[in-house]
Amino acid sequence: MTKQAQQYLEFKRKLGYQLDGEGKELLLFARYADQIGHKGPVTTEIAVRWAKLPQNADPVYWARRYDVVRRFAKHRFLFDSRTEIPPKRLLGSSKRRLSPHIYSDEEIVALLQTASHLKPTDGLHPRTYVTLFGLLVSTGLRISEALNLAREDVDLKTNIITINRTKFKKSRLVPISSSASQALQDYLTFRDACHPGAKAERFFISEKGISLNYRQVLYVFINLRPNLGWTDTGKRPPRIHDFRHTFAVRRLLKWVEEGKNLDRKILALSVYLGHAQVTDTYWYLSAVPALLAVVSKRFENFAGRDCL
Repeated sequence: MTKQAQQYLEFKRKLGYQLDGEGKELLLFARYADQIGHKGPVTTEIAVRWAKLPQNADPVYWARRYDVVRRFAKHRFLFDSRTEIPPKRLLGSSKRRLSPHIYSDEEIVALLQTASHLKPTDGLHPRTYVTLFGLLVSTGLRISEALNLAREDVDLKTNIITINRTKFKKSRLVPISSSASQALQDYLTFRDACHPGAKAERFFISEKGISLNYRQVLYVFINLRPNLGWTDTGKRPPRIHDFRHTFAVRRLLKWVEEGKNLDRKILALSVYLGHAQVTDTYWYLSAVPALLAVVSKRFENFAGRDCL
């Protein structure tokens, strides 16, 4: 089974799939099957047994492990018709999407003001975080995409950011507003004055002149939240990724207000955000009450016309 799993992963990666986490899980399954002396092709029974090995784990994790084996089995069936393709959702859904926190204007302003007081207040540190958070809010970039930006990826003459082979190995161009471009230029000017000989290739750098990493950013963000009163509400506190959700929802609501064709616009938004599937963008219509109300109203109008 291990050899078959390795062949499958090699095949999929040649097609452009990364399969980092999934690849590790699949090899764990294959080695488990070999270690217990399993003979023959994949079966539903062994898929379920292996998926549920981590006792007391979240059922969603069991379902994800199960789905890894199921995809592998579908491939193996092409070569061995005895292979059992495990039924869909036998262990439930492998996806759980948390309701996003949509930042208000007041929350965004408060965050940027608080970040501007990070110490040393006259150094690069506060300016880095104000600019980084501002970019996430205004473009909906993933935090990994923003942190991986190289200087040459940010063209402030054309106001276009290039995202190179990020999640799903997709590259795309992200136009930005003139105000966002000016904020980035101001940061770059201050950054270069602080570290004229900085060796970091990344656009965003630390006070010491080296590239930022996600853990550093997360640490700063988590420590800012209590000062903003975001941890005493009894609810899940806002996350960095919620900037992306906020951008998507605000854009959709703006188009609704303008009377735009949402089905056409949502495709453009999906490309802008770098979603793998347009269904990932349509999810916002049901995930956010304000947008769900829009959908409900549209359906009522449609149903009313149909009844006539």
